Amino acid sequence: MRIIAGLAGGRKLKSAKGTSTRPTLDRIKESIFNMIVSYLPGAAGLDLFAGFGTLGLEAISRGAKWIDFVEKDYRNIRVIKENIALCNFEDMARVIKKDVFDFLRNTAQQYNLILLDPPYGAGMVSPTISLIEERGLLDKNGIIVAELGQGEMVGKFNGLAMIREREYGDTKIVILQCRRGEN
Repeated sequence: MRIIAGLAGGRKLKSAKGTSTRPTLDRIKESIFNMIVSYLPGAAGLDLFAGFGTLGLEAISRGAKWIDFVEKDYRNIRVIKENIALCNFEDMARVIKKDVFDFLRNTAQQYNLILLDPPYGAGMVSPTISLIEERGLLDKNGIIVAELGQGEMVGKFNGLAMIREREYGDTKIVILQCRRGEN
């Protein structure tokens, strides 16, 4: 596991044994960030189901100004904090130990980049996106990048448009953009 490009490009990241966390493969991560490169400079982002923090850290490395990492597993939180320190991103990151749904129900912060990588097959993608949309947590023209398992579907959302969908083996990447306020 490593940061692929940007400020911390090539930096090896830590992980933890004995967790059910499934890190995003480097080739998939590279593809994701190639698709969203124009959204990264200055982005205020949110990494939900953060795992070891690899997606959020890649976003910072490539130009995001801030990422909030939301994770409930204390072992993963320790690893996220270590990885933030390894990359020298302490001033650009905040780690929040909380259940994703509790966090989303209780925050008023808006983001223009939301990274979403829940456990495959757990049925969490659509309910998470619904809550983000319902609470108005995605800035106008902001994007949600969702990683899900093959065969999982993302529902239809009134204020979001699918702008990209790609499959990589057993992984599907869906990118949705906020369309609030457009005619």
